[in-house]
Formats: sequence, structure tokens, C-alpha cells
Amino acid sequence: MSKHGKVLVAMSGGIDSSVSAILLKEQGYEVIGLTMKTWDYETSGSNKKETGCCSLDSINDARNIAVDLGFHHNILDIRSEFGDYVIDYFTDEYMMGRTPNPCVLCNTHIKWDALLKRADKLGCEFIATGHYANINSLDNRYFVSKGKDINKDQSYALWGISQKNLSRTIFPLGNLEKKEIRDIALKSGYENLVKKSESYEICFVPDNDYRNFLRKRVDNIDKKVGKGYFVDENGKKIGEHEGYPFYTIGQRKGLGIALGYPAYVTNIDQKRNEVTLGSFDELRREGMYVNKLNFMKYDKIKGKVDAYTKIRYNDKGNLSVIEQIEDTVKVYFGNGVNAITPGQSAVFYEGDDVIGGGWIKSSFKKDLKSDKKSLINHE
Repeated sequence: MSKHGKVLVAMSGGIDSSVSAILLKEQGYEVIGLTMKTWDYETSGSNKKETGCCSLDSINDARNIAVDLGFHHNILDIRSEFGDYVIDYFTDEYMMGRTPNPCVLCNTHIKWDALLKRADKLGCEFIATGHYANINSLDNRYFVSKGKDINKDQSYALWGISQKNLSRTIFPLGNLEKKEIRDIALKSGYENLVKKSESYEICFVPDNDYRNFLRKRVDNIDKKVGKGYFVDENGKKIGEHEGYPFYTIGQRKGLGIALGYPAYVTNIDQKRNEVTLGSFDELRREGMYVNKLNFMKYDKIKGKVDAYTKIRYNDKGNLSVIEQIEDTVKVYFGNGVNAITPGQSAVFYEGDDVIGGGWIKSSFKKDLKSDKKSLINHE
């Protein structure tokens, strides 16, 4: 009989999920390992050796650790659900002129549900993953908080997990730093885990080339979209581009145009097939609208609330005022922020705690001459 109950651990074959399993077993849980097969990397056209959480090597690594530690290991094939939901979303977002965040969607809408369904079948009270984050509760609500290792913190990617799913989730690494995790792996005899490289690419995009992926995934995309125009901030045509889906807000490299100054993509107009280029300062926006919300620490936002808001994974966060207007949150940045990108996640923090998050719908900037706000990508 286990000391703390039965837990299903998501195992990718990497150091973080493996150490999570080690720690939970040491703490007295009955551990069962599970590796999810989301994508056939070998059939996706990559020139590289198959790597990452979906590879055969990674599945074997996870299985070998389970055998060493004396617990059962399962493989769950979710390629169908993954393809229908995550990959279709990925291509649809680019075709709408937005920049998708598939890892957030996969975590919160595919992997958690799949894990809990299998946990129920196996009689597991809990599921666990190797994310660098913590789970806390207040007034019968569960919420994610930042992990101890601020450089590895993954709370930003977890804003979409439901209350029901959070109540059954364990993050064993939340109060550890990466160095401590490496030390645990070494002491447990897994030097190979410490030496194993970590993948940061989108698992289903070969060689991290999303343009080529879109061309293979969307039939006749070049013909459907066609070439369009680069325009400046005043709408003047300044050059020709390959088509709006192949660009993202904040992009500087790979534009194929020289303007005599560092140029950035500041706006994408899907309907007109226009991509606006401007200076770094012209990327600045004073606010944004966020929809498709999920609240954690509180069930809603009452009035105007001070919060730190992150608009991308490596963003340190910016002081903001957030206001909920029905099913949308309006975010005001006092000093403005650069490269707010529709399609990416926005996550609201109270200290280290996640208030909630959603998807960036549009941004706005203040017209200094008229003192009015002009909307960017707002539909």
C-alpha cells in the first residue's frame, strides 16, 4: 500500500520528468509512468535525427527508467487528437494573420485531459509532470505559482488548466532549481540524463521551419494567399512580400528587404495581405485585448486591478492595469510594451501567482496628436 496514493507521471524521457518520478517514488507514492506519442517526427520531413518527447529514443529512455525504478510504464497514442486539434489550430492561426502558441494549447487542452482519462482507468488519484511551477490554493480555488528557478519557470505556459485538473496535479520540481535536479539525477545514477540535450523546438515543425511546414500542410498556400505588399506606418507601399502568413509581429530577420534602418514587422493585415514595417519604437503599444479566458486565483476580475502581465514565454512581465469587460480583459500598460502579438498568450500575475490568462486578440496604441486610441488587428 502506497503512503500517499497512486500517481501517473508524464514521462518524456528527459531529466525533468524522470527526476519527478524519482522524487515521487522516494516520497512514498505508487508511481506509474506514461509517455504520450503526439507526432510522427520521422515522417514530417526533417533532415535531423528524431529528437524530443515524441521520438522512439525518448520513449525507450522513459521505459528504461521505469524498469530501473520498478514501476509500470505505458505509452499513450494521441496522434489523432493532437493532429486534429493542435496542428489544425497552428495552421488556422497563421492563415488568420496571428502567431500561434501550440505548446500552451497542447498542454492545457490535450495532454492534461489525456493524462487524467488514463489516470482514471488506472485508478490514479493524481497526475504529475516535470514543469517548473507550483500549485497553491485559496478559498477553494487552485492556482499556478511561479517555480523557484525563475530562469526555468513555466507558469506562463500553464494558465489554461482547469480547476478540476489542477486539483489533481502535482509539480514535484516546483521548489527546486535546475542545478538541484541535475544533482539528483547524478546521485541516482543517471548521468546520461544530465548530458542529454533538451529540445526547445515545436515538436511537429521539422527543423523549426514553420514556413515550409505551412507550405506542406496548406494546399497551394502560395497561390491562395499570393504575394502582398510591405507598407510603412503611413500605409505607403515600400516593397513586396511572400504572403502575410509567413511573418509575425516583431520579426526583423528574413524580411528580404533593406530600408536603411533596422525594420520590424509592426502589424499584419490578413484581409489586405499587407505587412507593416516600422522602427523598434513603432512596435510599442499601450494596451491590448485578451479573450478566451481562464481564471485561476480568482473566478473573475472585479473593477480595475493592478497586475504584472506577460505577453511571451521569456517576458519578465510588465506592470499593467487589467479590467474585465464581459468575456474580454482589457490591459493597459502605463509605459507601453513592444511587439504585442495576436495569437500569443497573455498571463496575469499577482506577485508569483497566476490570476489567469487568455489569448491576445488585438493591441492598441495611443494617438498622441488626438489623444485617441487606434486599434491594431482588432476585429
